[in-house]
Amino acid sequence: MPKRSRTLARRFAFIMDPLERVLADKDTTFVFMLEAQFRGHENYFLGIRDLYARGANVIARARRCEVMRGEPHHRFLDDGAEYPLEAFDAIFMRKDPPADAPYLYATMLLSLADSRRTFVLNNPAGLREANEKLYSLNFPDAIPPTLVTYEIPRLRAFLDEQGGEMIVKPLDGHGGEGVFLVTTKDRNLGAILETVTQYESRPIMAQRYLAEARNGDKRLIVLDGEPLGCTLRVPREDENRGNIHVGGNCVKASVTARDRDICRMLKPRLERDGLYFVGLDIIGDYLTEVNVTSPTGVQEIDRLDGANLEGKVIDFVESRVAALKR
Repeated sequence: MPKRSRTLARRFAFIMDPLERVLADKDTTFVFMLEAQFRGHENYFLGIRDLYARGANVIARARRCEVMRGEPHHRFLDDGAEYPLEAFDAIFMRKDPPADAPYLYATMLLSLADSRRTFVLNNPAGLREANEKLYSLNFPDAIPPTLVTYEIPRLRAFLDEQGGEMIVKPLDGHGGEGVFLVTTKDRNLGAILETVTQYESRPIMAQRYLAEARNGDKRLIVLDGEPLGCTLRVPREDENRGNIHVGGNCVKASVTARDRDICRMLKPRLERDGLYFVGLDIIGDYLTEVNVTSPTGVQEIDRLDGANLEGKVIDFVESRVAALKR
């Protein structure tokens, strides 16, 4: 059982998808809220459409809420009110992908929050910078052979270079959406490449297929550049993707020396961009994605390891809030 915090009660705002759609036994934002509430903090809910600006002043229409295990798993304590962003001690930007135009506009509004008075996790400018596929290109020593292109002939040549197998995925996909394992022997290869590139009208990422994927795609939770815990998402026998919502099974895993090396590679850049809480996807020895919008996996790791990762996250947020000049 986590210990109740001795810090002052704070106001935490969570920008997220509708609370009624949250899966209470899986959602990471849910346990952040539960932990904050246990410590005596006030939780406020809002969506990205609940943000608006009058000049440089950004206002949030937010509702105070409580969350709980069981059904119902939440309740609102008021009908909502309008607050300047600086009325909140911390704002958690936890809207699920895609990082579409409304999402990016919301990060631009959040960037107007006075960082001397309100802590935002993750930093809005960092969220704009970090496409979850392309951000990994900043760390060439951590990733497998990778190509980003619009062009089908270039993809075919890369496929040959990788020994006839590769993964292709859209840059704006999430949750395994649009991810294909393609081979030179597949008679559907041309049709797949036409589909994923939309006839060379959008760029895609191709990466060497890593056979270790059959043993699981590791989700490594990272806080302030340091690994907190991980789980392996093992794909079904008839599926290439290990994502939980397509049937992947979470199994216990350990943080390896290579995982720590990857974290050390990423830490300076993550700190610079204010990406405090991220989820790394690692297959074998290679980083494949850096998830920054609403990384999940905390509840699965908690159950497997008997951990309380959300407690460490709220500890971190409390420490950042305590350092603000309010």
